[in-house]
Amino acid sequence: MADTAMPGSADSADSVSSADPVDFTDQLRSTAPVPGPASAPEVPEVPPVRGFEGDDPLDRAVWRLRSRGCWDDAAALLEPHSVRHASAALRRAALLVERCMFTATGWAEAEDALRHAEALAGDDDERGGAACERGHLAYAATVLGVRDRADEARSALGRAAALLAPAATGRPLLDFRRGLMAEHVADSPDAARAAYRRAHAGATAQGDALLLSFTWRHLAGLALRDGELTEARHGFAESLRIREELGFLIGTAPALAALADAAPEGDADRLRAEAARLFRLMGGVPTWLADHLSAAPAAT
Repeated sequence: MADTAMPGSADSADSVSSADPVDFTDQLRSTAPVPGPASAPEVPEVPPVRGFEGDDPLDRAVWRLRSRGCWDDAAALLEPHSVRHASAALRRAALLVERCMFTATGWAEAEDALRHAEALAGDDDERGGAACERGHLAYAATVLGVRDRADEARSALGRAAALLAPAATGRPLLDFRRGLMAEHVADSPDAARAAYRRAHAGATAQGDALLLSFTWRHLAGLALRDGELTEARHGFAESLRIREELGFLIGTAPALAALADAAPEGDADRLRAEAARLFRLMGGVPTWLADHLSAAPAAT
């Protein structure tokens, strides 16, 4: 199952120490250097962590709640600002769309928030961002088996592509989500890989470390599908490392489980056990990870 991404501020000091996963990434890296995706610029693989939406107290509070899967509480902080401000309305809608992807619940609330964001959008960037979120909500409903909204997802993401300029801040996220559609709806791994690489390059250029955690993971998944075990292990390890550094706790169990799929047998068991521990700690979220972890050994 694919995970999702949404722009968000990051404060690495906000991680929950009692729930921090064991760092398996160093021991699972290949001893030989593995290059990043072919189209990525020649810059360090992971830029310094920064606040994607600013560093004021509201942004940090929203990030802390979101990173722990408290989407309702994070959205409530933005609600007073979203009444008249398009950017806040779009951020609030994106939080509730992400909740749908992780929990398979809250569809009506996400739709309401998205309609409000669409109504307030005043320029192409805002309209394109809202279209990108609508496309992702329709994608989530499709891949989670709630309702087939694939045509709506394609249409909305296509509309976003027409509205967002090539250098727009939201373009890498759009490219990533078009890659998800190509991989998980159209079953076109080549098209997905090209979209993920564009997203990876854009996220690198923008210093969007959280989105990089998603592009690394999904490029690694395609490498694993092609039998490129070393490349897959490297990408999964990078994704996990970034999420640990950002304190993105809600996304750490999926990253551990993905790395386990490419790890040697003994390490794989430990990774899955740790993923299962975090999954239980987060209240069984993301819901789509349950089947993948059902055979995981108990954490000790």
